[in-house]
Amino acid sequence: MSISDQTPLQSGFHAKSTASEVLENIDLVGKVAIVTGGYSGIGLETVRALASKGAKVIVPVRSEAKAKEALADLSGDITTVPMDLADLASVRQFAASMQEMLPQLDLLINNAGVMASPQSRVGPGWESQFGICHMGHFALAQGLFSVLEKTPEARVVALSSTAHKMSDIVWDDINFETTPYEKWRAYGQAKTANALFANALSRRMQSFGGLAFSVHPGGIFTPLQRHLPKEEMIAMGWLGEDGEPSELAKAGFKSPEQGASTTLWAATSPKLVGKSGVYCEDADIAALTDPSSPMARYMGVDPHACDDDAAERLWSLSESWLKAA
Repeated sequence: MSISDQTPLQSGFHAKSTASEVLENIDLVGKVAIVTGGYSGIGLETVRALASKGAKVIVPVRSEAKAKEALADLSGDITTVPMDLADLASVRQFAASMQEMLPQLDLLINNAGVMASPQSRVGPGWESQFGICHMGHFALAQGLFSVLEKTPEARVVALSSTAHKMSDIVWDDINFETTPYEKWRAYGQAKTANALFANALSRRMQSFGGLAFSVHPGGIFTPLQRHLPKEEMIAMGWLGEDGEPSELAKAGFKSPEQGASTTLWAATSPKLVGKSGVYCEDADIAALTDPSSPMARYMGVDPHACDDDAAERLWSLSESWLKAA
């Protein structure tokens, strides 16, 4: 992609557009989708919306019981299959089963993640936020690539975040082995990695007409905040002293259904053909961050998250790490 592609298209949607509005004129009958993290928060709303438009949706799950309960009131063709992004063996097993089961994969939506969690390690010692948000999804995409390749116009959507602004890839110490661990820097790095992943994947899908995008869903209260103490959310201005959403949050935060809209727009909009690899927000392509804007911390995409060379560097590194794991 060219960094100049980070130009809004005037999509006709806005920050508070809903999933159903984005999909109003979209027919997904006969399409197959995999949605990680599809049984809570915006992932659940993504699954609901896709299934309501006729897609067959497969939800990888860590907890079968929680998933069954969360998905119970959804209608449509929805299947759960065990998988844990923190466990490479389970990711590989899931991907192998999908290779056998699926003749096509129209949509892969890498929605699951962890945010600002205490320091821990997964796999062969990867910092857990990078390991789950990026490496787990990288392994999943690698394992499913042969099915994507068989599917005309397949799309992959990686959920990034405006938190990418908190950190570029910490190239000399990605796993915080010598650097003191900072949970928000680690989260920012993981979200930058999600954007760079989509950038690099977009080039690898060109030969079969596939597209890849990263998205910032917006600020939303979901189980993603489970690692944040109430006091920290008050200090950040998300909650008032009474523990209820602040006026700032009420004005700026989205509902889970609104939060799913950018994912679904990236997954289906015909306007994105020829724009593969871009970072999207508010159901449109995001503009490059304007450093002079008072909203620079919250809107737009920073250059480090849409840099082709950095994307290729991360892809090569991730491939080597995966082979060694």
